[in-house]
Amino acid sequence: MAIVAGEVTEQRLLSAARRGDESAFGELVGSHERRLRAHCYRMLGSVHDAENAVQETLLRAWRALDRFEQRSSVHTWLYAISSNVCLRMLERRPARLLPLEAVPAATLGEEPGRPLAESVWVEVCPNGLLDLDDVSPDARYSRRESVELAFVASLQHLPPLQRAALILRDVLSHSARETATILDTSVPAANSAL
Repeated sequence: MAIVAGEVTEQRLLSAARRGDESAFGELVGSHERRLRAHCYRMLGSVHDAENAVQETLLRAWRALDRFEQRSSVHTWLYAISSNVCLRMLERRPARLLPLEAVPAATLGEEPGRPLAESVWVEVCPNGLLDLDDVSPDARYSRRESVELAFVASLQHLPPLQRAALILRDVLSHSARETATILDTSVPAANSAL
């Protein structure tokens, strides 16, 4: 019965948001924001970039509200938007190379010195990024593990589409069909990316 009541509330909020009610839109997407931020952090490896991606996601969702056909849940629709925002950000991101001036000059045969400045490419996830309220200890452990620095750093070595497929399937437990829908591809292509 709670699911039906939740669906009615979501429909009411969706209808109000489509009529321009910003507070209804905020309520509609509010319960998804923290999880979207964690998803964007996993994709981008940066808390600041993740925040920008979530803001862009919400802006795009607000602008596309009248085109949301409800063939999927609001949850899946928001993940599709945020995944595409992250993929576009990754396409535009320049290659991350250590600048030459980051290390002091050395003469021939001499060992290079320590870097002059730290170049941080993957940031540590703050504790507040995860929604850990009202979840079991096992779920709390899994959520924390999914944003551990080592895991997020290793994700950054994957091409963006493979990274998205891995996160959607193995971290967020989306089905192959949902993953394909979110990534706007076929199920075999989503499985192949995984």
